[in-house]
Amino acid sequence: MNTKNYLESVNKQFQYYKLLAEKTFAQLSDDELFWQYNSASNSIAIIVNHLSGNMLSRWTNFLSEDGEKSWRNRDQEFEDKIKTKADFDEAWNKGWTCLFEAITSVNEDNFDQIVYIRNQGHSITEAINRQLAHYSYHIGQIVYIGRMIKGEEWQSLSIPKGNSVAYNKDKFAQAKERRHFTDDIFENEK
Repeated sequence: MNTKNYLESVNKQFQYYKLLAEKTFAQLSDDELFWQYNSASNSIAIIVNHLSGNMLSRWTNFLSEDGEKSWRNRDQEFEDKIKTKADFDEAWNKGWTCLFEAITSVNEDNFDQIVYIRNQGHSITEAINRQLAHYSYHIGQIVYIGRMIKGEEWQSLSIPKGNSVAYNKDKFAQAKERRHFTDDIFENEK
């Protein structure tokens, strides 16, 4: 896979996980975004606070500064800091904006550069893959919490239970072509 294809693919993957979380948020009331199973567990708002803090640290000046910024306070990301839906939305959007701007700054000319996270050198691919795995892990938590809250009212974010055969039949009825699996998802969002 060449640099351009990789960057396009990873951008789509990040967009996909962002969309999964946002589809979860859309099913929940504002109060439910702050619900905690118990005092030792994280609410969706706490996870969003952590994701935003991580994104701002990792992606601000991605190519020129260590990804663990001196101004970051990771421990506070797991405290109940976000109190309103407006603060929730601001943290969520600020983190993702920073991420997508950083990925846009990567190109064939700087792709072989080493970037650092806590003084550990990473290739661009390693650094991006590290964050993609981290964010998908937490977005899975967000989806799971949303599903616990909604119970039977939960609207599936993927192939609904019992629909796999019909879904596959539709996919195999289409011509073979090179596409990213998210292309259909984003086409349906328009």
